[in-house]
Amino acid sequence: MNTHEKGKIGEDQAVGYLLDRGYTIETRNFRTRYGEIDIVAIAPDGTIVFVEVKSANSTSCGNPLFKVTPAKQRTIAGMAKRYMYDRKLIGRACRMDVIGIYRGKIDHIPNAYWV
Repeated sequence: MNTHEKGKIGEDQAVGYLLDRGYTIETRNFRTRYGEIDIVAIAPDGTIVFVEVKSANSTSCGNPLFKVTPAKQRTIAGMAKRYMYDRKLIGRACRMDVIGIYRGKIDHIPNAYWV
């Protein structure tokens, strides 16, 4: 299984997790020339949530949550601004979450970072 296929499996698990908690999935794999946001969702309270999903299957990779570097955070924040601007959502509440998946265990960190 290649990296793309493994990533899709992790994203599918994250989507299921979010749906089970009352989120609505707006889009997956939102792409710009600068990168990609894995999941854009609406939280039960109406907040727009930009979700980065990281997964790992071996201990040599470490905790997948630590793979969301400050540079990656800035990139996602820039793409989130573009997403909101393009859809005329400026002014709506939003946040950046990270979901880490390690050996089937899901860790969800709401408001993981601010840029």
